[in-house]
Amino acid sequence: MADPKVCVALDGITVEEMTDEAARANLAGADMVEVRFDRLYLVRPDPTISEEEEGEKVSLPPENEWDTSDMSEVDVDATISSLKEGLPLPVVFTVRPVSEGGYFPGIESERIAILEKAIDSKVSWIDLELSIEDSVRKSLHEAASKNECKIIASKHDINGIPDSADIVTLVKENQEFGDIVKFCGTAHNPSDALQIVEAAVELKGEGLSHSLMAINGGGDWARVHAPMLDQSLVYATMRNEFRISDKGLINVRDLRDAWTLLEY
Repeated sequence: MADPKVCVALDGITVEEMTDEAARANLAGADMVEVRFDRLYLVRPDPTISEEEEGEKVSLPPENEWDTSDMSEVDVDATISSLKEGLPLPVVFTVRPVSEGGYFPGIESERIAILEKAIDSKVSWIDLELSIEDSVRKSLHEAASKNECKIIASKHDINGIPDSADIVTLVKENQEFGDIVKFCGTAHNPSDALQIVEAAVELKGEGLSHSLMAINGGGDWARVHAPMLDQSLVYATMRNEFRISDKGLINVRDLRDAWTLLEY
């Protein structure tokens, strides 16, 4: 049975928030953390207060409705340096584009430049989307190898989830592009989420490195049963709000407890 690593995706939108969250993730049992550099451009809106039966409730709109700051608002070099000094765990460095569910406000060449700086800083892991233009991705791959930076070759489908056979093909055909191939889709119903599990079952025993998951209901199934499904890496969160599983997420402590309970 596989012993997957656990990566906590940091939800902070400032270096200070990410540093604090990473320290707590370390204590909670994470093996590594994901720095979503694109989140540093998010501008948190003022909360709204609504009257409900149990009293006032403070809420924020969905993050995809938040404004983003100008590119000049983030000093990339200084920020990478601060993160490198402040985070206690190995880092998966990610700059997710809007087309794959991220928040990066700039153009693709600016995003690639940030990825290059992260690789030059000798970050432990770099997330390189399979959608990156071939020649550019090849250059980033070569730089990562030179700097001993491992690669997560990722694809994020914000519209849905393909058939399990297509996911299997994605994993098999892209092994050369990363140390781990990651796929995350958007489940609209339980049948969608089941495609992730079925793909993992079909890949079991193949000796391939992969991390498969979904968001929304059922998306946590492949995370909870990752050891049995030979997953290489599982993404968890520090969030612990009620019914977080409806979002396809799982708290890192709950994940570790589930694995103990299931004797994984």
